[in-house]
This record gives sequence, structure tokens and C-alpha cells, in this order.
Amino acid sequence: QVQLVESGGGLVQTGGSLRLSCAASERTFSSYAVGWFRQAPGKAREFVGAITWSGSSTRYIDSVKGRFTVSRDNAKNTVSLQMNSLKPEDTAVYYCAADRIPIGIANSVSSFKYWGQGTQVTVSS
Repeated sequence: QVQLVESGGGLVQTGGSLRLSCAASERTFSSYAVGWFRQAPGKAREFVGAITWSGSSTRYIDSVKGRFTVSRDNAKNTVSLQMNSLKPEDTAVYYCAADRIPIGIANSVSSFKYWGQGTQVTVSS
């Protein structure tokens, strides 16, 4: 069983920045693709970005391109989501997910077996 823990959420003003981290208990975490998803109250969970197990490729939804960056440090078993120029529309609970899957299907919630508990991000206007 792979355990994932998100951290770094909080309250920030419009235009501010936050860095979220996803830490894994599994030593072979470097073999997993990792996705970031978010869910606002009353809305479906949506894909935000993903990174391959090697860190060689990333994917993002259009609304966060140029503002968010996914990266990983396999030596520390962590993946981060750097969020800049935050907007109120970014307010949601953010989740990381991991699995041995190709990045081409990492935009689907059903593609992932392992999920963290989520961390709240609130952007005030």
C-alpha cells in the first residue's frame, strides 16, 4: 500500500504563490507517474497537471499553463506543485495521486489507485 500525504496548502491573496508537496511512503515512488487534481465544493474532481516517473514530461490543463509547475525529487520521494499568479478560481482541495501508468491517461481520476487526503487552497480576492 502506497501512502501519499499532501502539504503546503493555505490562504493566499490573488496574485500570490503557494508550493504544494506530495510525500510518498513507498521507496519505489520514482517508478510512478504522479497527477495533481483539485475539487471545489459541489463540483467534480478535475485534472490539474501530471509528471512522468522519470520527470521527463509534464502535462497541464490550459487554465494553469504558465502559472503552475509540477516537479519531482525522486531521492526524497516527493512531488511538488508550484502555483504562481493564483486566482480565486483556483480555490479547491488539491490532491496528489500516483500509479504505474503512462502519462497519456493521467488526466483521468479512474486511472489512479493511490490518493492523498488533500490539502485546502483558498485564494481571496
